[in-house]
Amino acid sequence: MFDLLIQNYSTKEIAAMMKISDKTVRNHISNVMLKLGVKGRAQAVVELLKLDELHLQ
Repeated sequence: MFDLLIQNYSTKEIAAMMKISDKTVRNHISNVMLKLGVKGRAQAVVELLKLDELHLQ
């Protein structure tokens, strides 16, 4: 999901691609941010890159 965010897709676009509601996308993102202990999407991306869970193309 974060890979789509860094490709500049909106929450609504990600939801449509994944065939889930935009609320579900927001919940997933919030849950990941909580688990990583970060306060924003940008910080989550940085942490996921550090953990090698996300790759820039």
